[in-house]
Amino acid sequence: MDIHWYPGHMAKARKLIRESLKLVHVIFELLDARIPRSSRNPDIAALLAGKPRVVILNKTDLADPAETRLWAERLVAEGTPVVQLDSFTGRGFGKIPRAVREAAAPGRTGTIRGMVVGIPNVGKSTFINRLAGQKAAATGARPGVTRGKQWIRVAPGIELLDTPGVLWPRFDDREVALKLAATGALKEEAIDCEAVALWLLDWIRAEYPGVLKRRYQLAALPADSHMLLETIGLKRGLVVAGGRVDRFKAAVALLKEFREGRLGRFTLDKCPV
Repeated sequence: MDIHWYPGHMAKARKLIRESLKLVHVIFELLDARIPRSSRNPDIAALLAGKPRVVILNKTDLADPAETRLWAERLVAEGTPVVQLDSFTGRGFGKIPRAVREAAAPGRTGTIRGMVVGIPNVGKSTFINRLAGQKAAATGARPGVTRGKQWIRVAPGIELLDTPGVLWPRFDDREVALKLAATGALKEEAIDCEAVALWLLDWIRAEYPGVLKRRYQLAALPADSHMLLETIGLKRGLVVAGGRVDRFKAAVALLKEFREGRLGRFTLDKCPV
């Protein structure tokens, strides 16, 4: 799958984070709970230069709860505090102030300042808005909406520096790229929607075959994912003249249902045992 990415965007985001490190006491690293490994920058530890960090496993409402627990346990065992979070319902937010104070430095007096980092569309701006209790940072459903940076008071004695979402992809690993695309971390224009949808169907067929039968009311799954995508297109009425299925629209519809949790709760990155 070909991904179009512009190195200049990556370099600018890296520069902004480096410039901001001296201003903050603690880092919030937002990860997508569906892809905790794939949504993490492999160079994040070196980039953050030893700053205390709190990992936020975001979008837990869309992830497999059992896998989320395993990932949280693994990260804590590696020495990183973890907060499991659903930015939309607010579940988990009450644990954040304490996690920040403990991570920044127990007993510190004065304002604690933090910086939020994460890949595009991981929920960074929604996270800040929920903490601040107002529309403090621009949000949107599309990756890359956040622009510039600003200090936002989110609790007594705690401020956050909003920063642009950061994605330094490892596109030499095709599976990582596909997982990022499936969960919506990449713009639609940058991906082959049909290729991503077919990969996702292969994954769900292998891991949770009953889900697809129930969702699309199928007595049995077609022989392969190409035929299954055609079937989904027919079920959704996505046909063009002559009764042919519009495979692109079928792929977009499938990805939308997956991202909204309509197919169920899935973790694409299985926690290593």
